[in-house]
Amino acid sequence: MSSQMTYTDSDSVGFFPIVLAVVCGVATGVLWAYANPIQLVPGVIQWRIFAFLPPLIGLLLGPKSGFICGYIGTIVWSLLAGTFIPAHSLIVDGIMVGLTGAVPPLLVNLRKTSFDLSIPVLAKIAVVCAVIGVIMVAAVSASLAFLGIFPFWYAMLYIGLSDIVPMVIGTPLLVRPGAKLLAGLSRGSLHRF
Repeated sequence: MSSQMTYTDSDSVGFFPIVLAVVCGVATGVLWAYANPIQLVPGVIQWRIFAFLPPLIGLLLGPKSGFICGYIGTIVWSLLAGTFIPAHSLIVDGIMVGLTGAVPPLLVNLRKTSFDLSIPVLAKIAVVCAVIGVIMVAAVSASLAFLGIFPFWYAMLYIGLSDIVPMVIGTPLLVRPGAKLLAGLSRGSLHRF
């Protein structure tokens, strides 16, 4: 499938892509805090069904937008959920979740393929999300174990279930409708950030 969307890359980034990335980040954090139906570890780890948002935003709007979405989403979520730990949330968790939004568009550049969203491309997106998800969960689990909050393997299991499953399923599933939506909103031209 090829969409009628083109990206405009320029040296000067418009204000709109930055604002859109920040808004997506805040929305991600709010959804993570309030729209998690299943508690894996009550009050601490929820099955974040919207964990696909940072990689999806990254694939559609660019790696910087994906990073901002993941980083701000983590900070907003941790503040709203009452799990904010300054050293962990601002450094390890924020950066690693931000990378789940930045790495997929760097490895699967949909713009270069004119938004070819065939089954092999969607499978590649799922694999990339799985790999970056495992790396993120390992780093976050190591940080939580270092701080004495959770044992490493306990955190790996529950955070892995919380984040990796929705990223692997949701990102490839929603990238096609997301591309169509953005193509309609941007009237065929979009500034990538």
